[in-house]
Amino acid sequence: MSPSSLSARLTLLALLSATTFYFLYKSRRRLKPLRQLPINSNPRKGKLFFITQTGTSKALAQRLLNLLSSNNIPFDLVDPQNYEPEDLPKESLILIIASTWEDGNPPQGSKFFVNWLAEISTDFRAGNLLLSSCKFAVFGVGSRVYGETFNAVARNLGKRLRGLGATEMVAVGEGDVDGGALESVFKEWSEKVVRVLKGGLVVENENGIVYASDAESFESDDDDNGGGGGEEEIVDLEDIAGKGPSRKKSVNVAETNGKMDGKREMVTPVIRANLEKQGYKIIGSHSGVKICRWTKSQLRGRGGCYKHSFYGIESHRCMEATPSLACANKCVFCWRHHTNPVGKSWQWKMDDPLEIVNTAIDLHTKMIKQMKGVPGVTQERLTEGLTPRHCALSLVGEPIMYPEINMLVDELHRRRISTFLVTNAQFPDKIKMLKPITQLYVSVDAATKDSLKAIDRPLFGDFWERFIDSLKALRDKQQRTVYRLTLVKGWNTEDADAYSKLFSIGKPDFVEIKGVTYCGSSATSKLTMENVPWHSDVKAFSEALALKSEGEYEVACEHAHSCCVLLAKTDKFKVNGQWYTWIDYEKFHDLVSNSINLIICSVSGL
Repeated sequence: MSPSSLSARLTLLALLSATTFYFLYKSRRRLKPLRQLPINSNPRKGKLFFITQTGTSKALAQRLLNLLSSNNIPFDLVDPQNYEPEDLPKESLILIIASTWEDGNPPQGSKFFVNWLAEISTDFRAGNLLLSSCKFAVFGVGSRVYGETFNAVARNLGKRLRGLGATEMVAVGEGDVDGGALESVFKEWSEKVVRVLKGGLVVENENGIVYASDAESFESDDDDNGGGGGEEEIVDLEDIAGKGPSRKKSVNVAETNGKMDGKREMVTPVIRANLEKQGYKIIGSHSGVKICRWTKSQLRGRGGCYKHSFYGIESHRCMEATPSLACANKCVFCWRHHTNPVGKSWQWKMDDPLEIVNTAIDLHTKMIKQMKGVPGVTQERLTEGLTPRHCALSLVGEPIMYPEINMLVDELHRRRISTFLVTNAQFPDKIKMLKPITQLYVSVDAATKDSLKAIDRPLFGDFWERFIDSLKALRDKQQRTVYRLTLVKGWNTEDADAYSKLFSIGKPDFVEIKGVTYCGSSATSKLTMENVPWHSDVKAFSEALALKSEGEYEVACEHAHSCCVLLAKTDKFKVNGQWYTWIDYEKFHDLVSNSINLIICSVSGL
């Protein structure tokens, strides 16, 4: 072979190698042409499902439906209880707003729908193309305080639908009802859904989904593409990288908007609307006040509540309030139907205690004034009612969570307003730090670990240890103390022996035993009138407890209308066969005032 021929062959080989390398490089950089999936290829209307327990998801679904309608995008609002899941393969568009309920499970009414999806997604006979003609998006409603089960239902639904071949239009949105960012996260997610639907396509490739809401950003910067954007346009992989929405980022939106630095508000618009509908007056960002039916009753010259019979409280001068609408439990008998937020610690913006007290009294007196002219209300009672002399810090939530609870109580005492505070026995350290109040309660809703978990549904994993420590902390308080027992027939009325053993731990001055109050049907409660004991049942249970105490406690008083019985320590409150359980409120305030003066003098060096 001549040198010239060899040179020519080497030149040709080099050229072929360069060409091969070029095409290999371009194939590495580029995706194959994208397959466009038209959103409305099926004339069947889209379905907007709501999986709800308290009604929040349903309200959000209705809001999304209105947004879709205003954009001329037809959808039907569907309750999964009224839908046959075997019809899902017929659907072309599915949107789901899903709440997570107890232990990461779906609400009772939606279990069949959710379980059907879970079962069919693992059935080899169904395959991964069952929902291949369907596009979907899911938004979750949950509470981040539940840790790993936060929005578990929404996450699992997304996973099941993807596994059945459905195309995900928008990443799963995750709203936190207790994080203060539910509204903004849902709004952002909803607007993204509408953009995708109005855009008319979802872009799919062999490596996964590229969301249409970001598709308009996917433009190649290569000159050979010319920016034409035609159907056969080749999209550069390097241009796509990092532009698709991150699922992790979507999950963390609530953390970003609902900051954990104490700047977010506890009462979100959804919570505010629910509580105001129930008659609550919201104070600032985390407190509330409400007029009690017994206050109205005594204003009309009728009887007062059990606190009047037991302790001499004038019901028409009693104000029901709380400095913290949040709680660490979701009790089965919650008479607020779990419309208040939950939390394990204070994470919210904090209002000034003086402003809370001033606003509470102002709102309370306005509600009292509204009773003017009501049959039976006398001018004398109305005038007295305008000056509250007692505050029941037991309206809703966990008042002891409020970081400035001591300052708030001091402010009430400074105005000579007595205080009863009820804590749910999950914050023993807070009980230890609490200054003396007029009467301190601890809720003892069950006597065993298993029954307490079933009834109170606490957030804390060490709830039983916290409960026992709270009783011990109560024992060490040098003031009037009370165990509050709420009897729920069929749940905790068979544990007299176990309850009596708890008496020796906290050594309360009093034990109030009350039948559960039935507050009507609710999606959040399994209770019915069958779970409400008669007053005779409550009295019999109380007498059995007194008997087991071997004379340490006896029945001191009862209030049949409230279905409530009072046990009191015989060595403290029974003198010559007579009970003395009423409080000398003026003496209490004098003692508090003297104590404050002594502290001031000590600090001043006088």
